[in-house]
Amino acid sequence: MKSLKKTRRIQIFAVAAVALALSTALIGYAMRDGINFFRSPSEVLAEPPHETEVFRIGGLVEEGSIIRGQSDTIIFRVTDGPASVEVRYRGILPDLFSENEGMVGTGRFVNGVFEAHEILAKHDETYMPREVMEALKAQDHWRTQEPES
Repeated sequence: MKSLKKTRRIQIFAVAAVALALSTALIGYAMRDGINFFRSPSEVLAEPPHETEVFRIGGLVEEGSIIRGQSDTIIFRVTDGPASVEVRYRGILPDLFSENEGMVGTGRFVNGVFEAHEILAKHDETYMPREVMEALKAQDHWRTQEPES
């Protein structure tokens, strides 16, 4: 009787271990596309990511760089001060998107151009994504914004 209980305990432990390993593997597989790493333009140019890697890029929209074509494709440059990367986006930009303002884009870096499938712009005068602000401060390109009276 004792050996039957011991065998049953080992079987239960083995099934639980396999179930835990399987669930961990499934969660990791499901999240592989949902994890987007943030990079500044300087980091992208220093170490270009693989063309299949989805990541976020952020910085300020470079002044005079927005080009709107006949179609719904918009081309502009995002900068962190010392470096800038061309961004190509097809779709409707957020209302608050403009030159010299903060933005974050999600997409892939293909042939030297960041092809974005999502663009986010700041939502008021004082907000900027934390990662963008830290990258701009690290490049000594951060400008403090004075509150308007």
